[in-house]
Amino acid sequence: MEANLEQLVVALNISSLSTDILQQITLLLQSKTEEVLPSFISQEYQSLFTLEHKVWQLLGEDSREWFNDSNYSEFFQTLGSFNKNMIFNQDNIKDEIIISLLMPDTIDQINSIFKQIEQSIDDNDPVITFASLWFDNLSFSIHEYPQLGHSPIIIQMNQYVTGHCILSEQFKFYLGQLRQSPLLQSLFTAKQLFYMRTCPFSLHVYFHSNPSSFDYTPDQILQNIGNDYLQIIQIQSYTIELWSTELLSCMTQLIGFMRAFLWWNGEMGTKFKILLSTEKILCEYIQAMIHITDYEAQCGRIMSQWINNETILLDSVIIFLKHIAQTQNINWFFRSINQLPDILLKIAESSINNEICLCAYGILTEILTDEDLKKLKFPDNIRVYFFEMLEKAWQNPSKRYKQIPIYYFLRGFSNLSKNDYIQRRTAELNKILLFIDMCDKYPIVYDIIWALSFNQDIQQQLRSNSAFMSKLTHLAKESKNDQMKKNIHGILWNLELNREICSTIVIKDEEIFDIMISYSHEEKVLCKQIYDELINCGYRIWIDFNQMHGNVMDAMAQAIERSHTIIICMSEQYRKSNYCRAEAQYAFRQQRKIVPVILQKHYKPDGWLSFLIGSLLYIDFNKYEFPEAMAKLFNELKVEDMSEINVVPVRPKEDIAAIPPSLSVSSPKRSVSPIYSQNILEWTQTQVHNWLLEHNLVQMSRILTNCDGRSLIYLNKYIKYCPIQQILNLFQEESHRRINESISLIELSCFQSLMDQQKRLIQSIDVNTEQNGSLISCSIHNETRATRM
Repeated sequence: MEANLEQLVVALNISSLSTDILQQITLLLQSKTEEVLPSFISQEYQSLFTLEHKVWQLLGEDSREWFNDSNYSEFFQTLGSFNKNMIFNQDNIKDEIIISLLMPDTIDQINSIFKQIEQSIDDNDPVITFASLWFDNLSFSIHEYPQLGHSPIIIQMNQYVTGHCILSEQFKFYLGQLRQSPLLQSLFTAKQLFYMRTCPFSLHVYFHSNPSSFDYTPDQILQNIGNDYLQIIQIQSYTIELWSTELLSCMTQLIGFMRAFLWWNGEMGTKFKILLSTEKILCEYIQAMIHITDYEAQCGRIMSQWINNETILLDSVIIFLKHIAQTQNINWFFRSINQLPDILLKIAESSINNEICLCAYGILTEILTDEDLKKLKFPDNIRVYFFEMLEKAWQNPSKRYKQIPIYYFLRGFSNLSKNDYIQRRTAELNKILLFIDMCDKYPIVYDIIWALSFNQDIQQQLRSNSAFMSKLTHLAKESKNDQMKKNIHGILWNLELNREICSTIVIKDEEIFDIMISYSHEEKVLCKQIYDELINCGYRIWIDFNQMHGNVMDAMAQAIERSHTIIICMSEQYRKSNYCRAEAQYAFRQQRKIVPVILQKHYKPDGWLSFLIGSLLYIDFNKYEFPEAMAKLFNELKVEDMSEINVVPVRPKEDIAAIPPSLSVSSPKRSVSPIYSQNILEWTQTQVHNWLLEHNLVQMSRILTNCDGRSLIYLNKYIKYCPIQQILNLFQEESHRRINESISLIELSCFQSLMDQQKRLIQSIDVNTEQNGSLISCSIHNETRATRM
């Protein structure tokens, strides 16, 4: 009859070197499949607890003779595999049970093991092999249960690992070995793997748990290992096809440790610049990371859980690339790698690991233009790849989808929501209610809703939710969270954008500006140079250098209304900024002269920004030396009647409550009003464009950008005599093609009403119109874009 675990553990305590007892325990553990594991642990918890803590004690003892016994070796390997299976079976086993079984009793046990490893003169000492196995399982536990990273034992353990291993000469020696190519298999001893795999793995998950403090500075770590690490990456990433199992494990944990360390505590900037100090080094590193992701055999071994080296490696590399794309203004280089979208799309579509899949899509949303992103399958499959997982995470009490926290989804969608096509798909799926439900718990959702609210269909969905509208109005006045308040003001601003505006603000002569500079604070340094040059030439400039507080939307509106010309400083961050988009669109709506300039290297306007500037000439400050670029800017401004120099410093506005639906703010009167011929046939394209804008038909002005007066007459007759559904369908197609938006029925109705007012002019003109044709043929022809400067 088979003895139970309790009897065997009691016997082992009496005679710890009994190979017969070890064999029986080994066989018993090997028989426990994943299906019976939860019930077995529940029934034998106390015996397992005793056994697990006995092993920690054995690993720290001076005696070594028993480790050479094959029965002991098989027992340790079996118990190690048993523990790893237990870690990744957490859906059926309580967290506190797993943690209590795997955590050592005291830091002294850990210190004793480190002492045994340091004193060992045998680089293949079995003690080192078994200790590595136990430390690796502890690292897996910390990854799955990040709260363990704040345990005093784990904190002290990783402080020791850093000071005595990572910063040691021994570690430097092993790094030097990994720079060789080809590598001899004999290099991979138990001690070498402990230093190159187990220690980085421990720090990898420790930083992943976001500890509150760390005794060592970034300079200490990066100056000691940074250059060696980069050389290893450059050498070994291009030999991935030849990697042994041992080299794979070392590369996996080195990359994982460096990725987690650089982004630990959200303070990436300084650490990142120490390691990747120049654009050339950064581009070379990106190229090496992409080469690793492109290794097809590795992708085929990805698991749904973070359980093997291939999965951990690809997860670390993909996250590394996503962080770089989000923070380093290097998307031009990503876009230059033609095969990258296919590589990432293949990973996203074939990976069974949800986090890797989402991260791959996240990189695509960062590096691709709106037009390129629209061509991918992701936007069409957004329900499967995002919303289903988000909804399940929201419904889960732990607010996770499997092991992915809900905040991970929200951060990813915060960037995705800036894409007009994604906005339209979100509206079609009617998912705005999901975000409304989540906004109380996760303030980042207000940023997402602000981005989505640039879509007219989303605006209608929001306005129809009276409870949410009341909440927004209340929070705009009462919220203590400045960022959330700014986002809420932005949402309310977008929802009021189509209303007639009438201001009670008295604009004084000294508060009128020649130019307002609209920019993202990422480009503050270059904008300050432009500002100084303009000031020196006598221009009165409005610019926000201090990131205003209070109702910034109101302050922005007043600045635009008081300025004759708006310089739009285009960059990737400008396009992604909700505030910058609102600012630029309001300037367009107020018919201000817009002068676009490019400040970011290699940037080309895309998405809403490309639609807004249309065929306007822009000045690229990266293409020309600064003095030459400024000369072109001065030429474009062409301000003839300069008033007396009167520079007005920017003052943060008082906190003004969000404007209620019944109120609005007006723009100042333009000094010159367009003069139109009574004969509509004589109207030019520019006069048609201005006429539409004068009547607040902003969307129609963008759709009918190449129409002259005669085209308007033809178009009005088509609307009047063709079937209404056919007209709506044609307008909808043209609107999506031209401006990536759904046509506003309100604007279309207003347009027809205005054309009816011109009835006597139209009737007085003998126009021989054809009865057949299409909207497209009458409205848009010969569209050309001006040559870029």
